[in-house]
Amino acid sequence: MTATATPPTGTRNMTMVAAINDALDIALAADDTVHIFGEDVGVMGGVFRATDGLQAKHGEGRVFDTPLAEAAIVGMGIGMGLAGLKPVAEIQFAGFLYPALDQILSHLGRYRHRTRSRYHLPMVIRAPYGGGVHTPEQHADSPEAILAHTPGVKVVIPSTPADAKGLLLSAINDPDPVFFFEAIKLYRSVKEDVPVGDYRVPIGKARLVTQGDDVTVICYGGMVEVAQKAAAAAAQAGIGVEVIDLRTLVPMDTDTVITSVAKTGRAVIVTEAPRTAGFHSEIAAVIAEEAIEHLRAPIVRVTGFDAPYPPFTAVEDVYRPNPLRVAKAIRQVMDY
Repeated sequence: MTATATPPTGTRNMTMVAAINDALDIALAADDTVHIFGEDVGVMGGVFRATDGLQAKHGEGRVFDTPLAEAAIVGMGIGMGLAGLKPVAEIQFAGFLYPALDQILSHLGRYRHRTRSRYHLPMVIRAPYGGGVHTPEQHADSPEAILAHTPGVKVVIPSTPADAKGLLLSAINDPDPVFFFEAIKLYRSVKEDVPVGDYRVPIGKARLVTQGDDVTVICYGGMVEVAQKAAAAAAQAGIGVEVIDLRTLVPMDTDTVITSVAKTGRAVIVTEAPRTAGFHSEIAAVIAEEAIEHLRAPIVRVTGFDAPYPPFTAVEDVYRPNPLRVAKAIRQVMDY
């Protein structure tokens, strides 16, 4: 695949899962070093069908199934990347990633530093994450903070079909390891026009979702639609909410966040991960360090709880942040 993307030549209306499939298809067709592998990604096309039809089109040597062994999946990908390939591994659910942490923490992010930049490791690890669809235990975890704390890797979490395609193609062509988390709730709940062809969105650039002068709401992935609904409700009360979709956690677009908070003077951060030591805390720390003189109210976090994500039951609707909780946080900073 060339370093310069081919200009888009139109659009197609797609769900997020279809846009991801399209990106993978384009990458496989354009570059024979791209290989896709993981649990059930080949014959079955993935548990969410994100790789549907790709093995039949590109062959069993390019798209293949693996055993249920996350450490082996990541470890094999590391070897493939060092050998000059572009591995795209799928971890079936982000909550299944934990057995691979030794490979991730000890090896994946260290090779550029370990070899003084003589080697790089162009690997993408895709994983569905987050709640909203009443899944079993460990199927709705949000472990992005663990990965964001790992030097040498990038962490990308799109919230729209177009961003999913553009960011995935950028990730596959990035010289360093990229974790690519996909909100399960968004796979088929949203459709939009997506540019066709080799369309890219730059890693490390946030998206301004809505503009406002009173409160900044910072979010990503599955929480963007929640923040948008809360912003719409706040607008009915005359409160202008600026919603920022980070899109990339590492590297984070600090400039966009600080510029917005300096304008509004108020910040609400929304994630569905557990509260203690989540990535929301990193965002809050950056705001405190770089924009504290602009703040008119304390920073407020709307998060999950310090408990395992509840499986199956309607308790999930209490655990996972919803528009009402975000709207209350917006009112809280406005009333301070």
